[in-house]
Amino acid sequence: MQNEKNGWKGRNGGRGTVRSNEAKEKVRDKGKDKVRDKVGDKAREKEGPVLGLTMGDPAGVGPELCVRALLESGELGECVPVVFGDESVVSRLSKAGLRGPECRVVSLEEWERCGAIAEPMLVDCGAIAGDAFRPGEVSAECGKAAMAYIENAIRAAMDGRIAGVVTAPVHKEALNLAGVPYPGHTEIFTALTGARRSCMMLHSEVLTVSMATTHIGFAQVPGALSVGRILDVIELTAEAMEWVLRRAPRLGVCGLNPHAGEHGLFGQREEERLVQPAVAQAQQKGILVEGPLPPDAAFTTYSRKRFDAVVTMYHDQGHIPFKMVAFDSGVNITLGLPIIRTSVDHGTAFDIAWKGRANSQSLFAAMRVAAEMAKGRGKGGASERESVGRVSKQSSVISH
Repeated sequence: MQNEKNGWKGRNGGRGTVRSNEAKEKVRDKGKDKVRDKVGDKAREKEGPVLGLTMGDPAGVGPELCVRALLESGELGECVPVVFGDESVVSRLSKAGLRGPECRVVSLEEWERCGAIAEPMLVDCGAIAGDAFRPGEVSAECGKAAMAYIENAIRAAMDGRIAGVVTAPVHKEALNLAGVPYPGHTEIFTALTGARRSCMMLHSEVLTVSMATTHIGFAQVPGALSVGRILDVIELTAEAMEWVLRRAPRLGVCGLNPHAGEHGLFGQREEERLVQPAVAQAQQKGILVEGPLPPDAAFTTYSRKRFDAVVTMYHDQGHIPFKMVAFDSGVNITLGLPIIRTSVDHGTAFDIAWKGRANSQSLFAAMRVAAEMAKGRGKGGASERESVGRVSKQSSVISH
């Protein structure tokens, strides 16, 4: 399978060949495997940590973004990308006129037998056929494929085979049609990694926000809030921002209701019952935090200078102001996981999918963030705080 005009050479073509006869002999010879692993470790140290990129919904911009990551991995220089996706989808991209990468392609079974990873590669998950969906349309098939990519990448990260996971966007309706019991990446990663607590954080040079609740209906938000949940998000945000800033951060916490409830005039006194006690407990632990803040004034220019990050009560309370000021440069990070997970801060963009118009800036920023975090965790590397601080200055996005 190949399209030489556009550069893509798949499992049986040219540089995309999975394994040569010489490579097969090395796999059979355990002694040579050890030598190959040592050489691979040195190459990996030179190139950077190995990151797993999930292709996202095949009908969206994810496949195109992942192909760009493979094509431009040399220019990025911070990591070795391994894409968890489908070879048939990449081949179809190439036939559609979008240039495909020349890289090694392995099946899931072959991936399990791979030694040290020193070069970009595509792990063919065999989750969907290239002609089984229409670009820009929601389908259960695409939701199932997107979930398969995520599951395999998480498994690889939990096993220590990759240093972190960078996710391309999924479509929540497609996940639901496929029977996936989680509404989005944050919930999937929390469940599959067994994290005790976690939250979503969006970070950029101009604004950082975290959310106490995410992918639930607005009517469900009050019932999902508690003093303990809000305190958890304050603590996770404070920890992450201290790594970024190398000092104690100043945090603001939004109220739930208009004008932060106006002392019980609006809402069911959520500010008095939930937000104020959580803020007070955080202050007792030494965190520099204020709240509840009136949400409509929490993101003004003055407030952004006053606070290093803002804890919000629900999805749109944080996402709307963030995407107004940092849509292309922001990075989505899941705090509290045992593995590194970063992501683009945009959706599947069905309206421009498969048209060569997707902006890769957010994906590349997410890769840089994950790479620096992984380097900070690695043997002999900088501390997490040092590496995170560098990325904050270099790529304008970072977190944990």
